[in-house]
Amino acid sequence: MLARCATRAPMSKPAVKSTLKPNASSRGDKPLQKALHPRNIHLNGYDFLALTSAFPQLKTFVRPTPYGALSIDFADPLAVKTLNAALLKHHYGIGSWDIPKGALCPPIPGRVDYLHYLADLLVEGDKSWALDNARVLDIGTGANGIYPILGSQVYGWQFVASDINAHSLANVQGIIERNPVLQGRLSLRLQPNEKAVFKGIIEADDRFELTLCNPPFHASLAEASEGSLRKVRNLAANRGGKAQLASAKLNFGGQAAELWCQGGEQQFLATMIRESQGFAEQCMWFTSLVSKKENLKPCYQALTKLRVDTVKTIEMQQGNKITRVLAWSFHSQAKRQQWRDEILSATK
Repeated sequence: MLARCATRAPMSKPAVKSTLKPNASSRGDKPLQKALHPRNIHLNGYDFLALTSAFPQLKTFVRPTPYGALSIDFADPLAVKTLNAALLKHHYGIGSWDIPKGALCPPIPGRVDYLHYLADLLVEGDKSWALDNARVLDIGTGANGIYPILGSQVYGWQFVASDINAHSLANVQGIIERNPVLQGRLSLRLQPNEKAVFKGIIEADDRFELTLCNPPFHASLAEASEGSLRKVRNLAANRGGKAQLASAKLNFGGQAAELWCQGGEQQFLATMIRESQGFAEQCMWFTSLVSKKENLKPCYQALTKLRVDTVKTIEMQQGNKITRVLAWSFHSQAKRQQWRDEILSATK
């Protein structure tokens, strides 16, 4: 049985105590990731010595690069999955994490970056507000459950995570059961209607400070397959030819709902924006990643028609990839402050 939403309650401290100060790294090398959030603990790349010490299974995949550093073959899906498990154990206190064959394997530095920017959005400069008072809705959590895992461990947020795939939610439920630190922080809800986003998920007595989403990127299975193959070819070039290419496909796999939906990212965002109006009083901030820049304009137009109070676009960069967080609120800044004050009063 899938866990249901818990009421707001005091929680134990998150595994990684994150404040609103930039991350101070003890590493002396130059950052390997371009323009990650200043609080991102992966700002200076991966410490493979520490990771293999915490998670010895990773040693099999670590090798020196021509430049003398340690790394893994990022075109090898098993190596990438093992790296994720090591990162989650070493940095976030998650002792057991796994995903089914063919499920999307998320890059953790980029995923936690989204959460750091949402933390900034949430407090709006009011650093006296306790971040661990937030309740967050994750739309389309997938089989990896990565946003609730990271958000609960870094900021102590309480999560409701939804998905249209019962098998994906069952895998996340297994992760919760194997990791006591997640129990009581994360509940799961199955979306019965694949054409809906918030409808059928947000209940009458729910209140969320944030919603987040990494929407399906592609408009068809064929388009998703071609996009995955393109990424694989880029990584597998000069790394073993066709055999390497074949073995790398799984790393950029992902179950259907994780990669594509009818109408692609643009249609998904249009549905999300339209449905958000019906839950305006229950959510302080609605947010979503937007991968395609050209999809922003129709989103702005739709939000203007709904007369939302505040719209923000936050640009993020991981390596050479640029993506955006689109955020909107039907509440004025004064009302959002009142909302935060009410939470503080209720938790004292």
